Formats: sequence, structure tokens, C-alpha cells
Amino acid sequence: MFILGNFLQAVALILDRLLQIYSFVVLVAVLISWVNPDPYNPIIRFLRSATEPVFAWVRRRLPFTMVGMMDLSPILVFFAIWFMRLFLVNSLIDIAARIR
Repeated sequence: MFILGNFLQAVALILDRLLQIYSFVVLVAVLISWVNPDPYNPIIRFLRSATEPVFAWVRRRLPFTMVGMMDLSPILVFFAIWFMRLFLVNSLIDIAARIR
């Protein structure tokens, strides 16, 4: 059973790193949105393609995230990432420790 425990721990750590990287991508996308970037820049296109589907999903499900001209969907995405890192990753690590 230690193999399953090691597997779950590896999945938890990889998921934690991916969530951390995505939170940095969201942060950079939010900071870039404050200026008027070139929409044809490959970095800007990557940031938009990586974050806009998630932001649009949040906006569709929770219409109160648009307050006037302010978009609060990145804040909710940050909270969702934070929750997943605290709850899901830690739960997987605890389950892996109990299996060993």
C-alpha cells in the first residue's frame, strides 16, 4: 500500500505546484490588464488564453462579480486556488500518509 501512498503524495505535490503556477499566471494577467498591452504579443495572447476561459466561467456563474467597470472574477479565482491548495492538496497528503 505504500506505493499508493507515494502515488497520492506525488499527485498532491504536482497539483500544488500547478495551482501555484496558475496563481502566478492569474496575477500577471491581472497586472497586465491595468495597462494597455499589445493584443498581438504572444505573451499577452498566452495570458488571455490561459485565464479568460476561467474568468468567463466565473462571470457566467456568478454575475455579481461585475461591479460597474470592476471585474472581481480574478479575486474569486484566487480564492478558489487558495481553497484547493489548502483543502484538496492537504487532504491528499493526509490520505497518502494514512495509507503508508
